[in-house]
Amino acid sequence: MYNLLKGKKGIIFGALDENSIAWKVAERAHEEGAEFVLTNAPIAMRMGAIKDLAAKTGSEIIPADATSMDDLNNLVEKSMEILGGKIDFVLHSIGMSVNVRKGKHYTDQNYDFTTKGWDVSAVSFHKVMNVLYNKQAMNEWGSIVALTYMAAQRVFPDYNDMADNKAYLESIARSFGYFFGRDHKVRVNTISQSPTPTTAGQGVKGFDGFISYAEKMSPLGNATALECADYTISLFSDLTKKVTLQNLFHDGGFSNMGVSDAVMERFTEE
Repeated sequence: MYNLLKGKKGIIFGALDENSIAWKVAERAHEEGAEFVLTNAPIAMRMGAIKDLAAKTGSEIIPADATSMDDLNNLVEKSMEILGGKIDFVLHSIGMSVNVRKGKHYTDQNYDFTTKGWDVSAVSFHKVMNVLYNKQAMNEWGSIVALTYMAAQRVFPDYNDMADNKAYLESIARSFGYFFGRDHKVRVNTISQSPTPTTAGQGVKGFDGFISYAEKMSPLGNATALECADYTISLFSDLTKKVTLQNLFHDGGFSNMGVSDAVMERFTEE
């Protein structure tokens, strides 16, 4: 490894199991010399295996509901105590649609479900940065990254209200990122990742078919969870100190494709 994060301290949201991108980021951050706190919602912690990840990376776990300001204040305060100072990097890897889970179509949403999903998937990012900003908890040239998907820009019918949530998430990154950069020299970016078979991703209708389609459309093929983790590490490192307010596509080239030979072949077969 390269010691890209040697001496750096962070908080990683959202590691559930070994399929999680956040899980892979934690493993890679540990390999690159970082210390960090792991956090997830209490219910998610009961479902996952985060204790195994904590043992593997020598990390402590602080349960927190990312929609609760009280929980987030406690998380940031305790993280600085545990890590012995300010934070250098934060990963927001949180997303949930109750409408998707309950099989509600986009044109017939339960708006209580919509509000809950919006709070968890997008507004939580604003809340996290609110606490970090107002507590001046980030070191200068620190880096905050959230995970998104290009359904924020283009129509993917079965992605449902998560598409709206991701669009709002990306807007928060730009808007809050301006103030964080101006006032504290902190970077804020989003990574728009290929469709990835995480626990959350596999809950989307037709997901397996779409992974296959994206693979055929992308000149480099789909980016894996581990490859996304590598990219995230680069954004946490000092090698990207002037990259901020960006939505960065990490998708094997899918986002710039109109059509590929492999996809055309499927429609021209005799």
